[in-house]
Amino acid sequence: MFKLITCALVASTLLGETITGTILIKRKLTRRSITAPVSVYQRGNTVQLESDRQTDPLDFERSHVVIWLENEKPAHASEASIEQMGRRFVPDLVVIPAGSSVAFPNIDPIFHNVFSLSPAKSFDLGNYPRGDSRSVQFTKTGIIHVGCHLHPNMSATIVVTPGGHFARSDAAGNFEIPDLAAGRYSVVAWHKTAGLFRQSVQVLPGSGAQISFFIPLAEGPE
Repeated sequence: MFKLITCALVASTLLGETITGTILIKRKLTRRSITAPVSVYQRGNTVQLESDRQTDPLDFERSHVVIWLENEKPAHASEASIEQMGRRFVPDLVVIPAGSSVAFPNIDPIFHNVFSLSPAKSFDLGNYPRGDSRSVQFTKTGIIHVGCHLHPNMSATIVVTPGGHFARSDAAGNFEIPDLAAGRYSVVAWHKTAGLFRQSVQVLPGSGAQISFFIPLAEGPE
């Protein structure tokens, strides 16, 4: 029993470090989808398009950055869900480790479709009504862009990471990746419009590491 407790304490110590970081974004870069009026492409029940809940564009940008560790061993698979609700995908960004599945339940009283042409995972779940749900397993790492053939404004992104150490920054741009052993790591930050950014960081015993990513935005009008 003593040996088991000792091993548990050692393991807890080895995985007790944290990478804390900041995402720095100073200008809006995401162009929001422009949706045609409902009557142009929809028949039957009318479902109003929900408006964005976040009004500050920089809050939106910072909260849509995903950070993960490269070259990790596979993590336990998990399950996530992206609802089709209010003629939108909710949430519009999901992060999962490779091997995990995502369900796409239709909450709206109209038909929806879910498809992707992304190299990491190409699929088309067809059209299905309210109350139905279909799922996809993602075994390959990468960025999967999801759309709906019936409603062109609808879009979502699935980020499939190699392991279980990942994070999304909050609206202020802060994030943490905990439960790490001391050592050197390659950290990746991704934004849908800006792309991928990499940094190497040394995690020290007892103090972890701090890192900042400046996501450059193109000059010009917003």
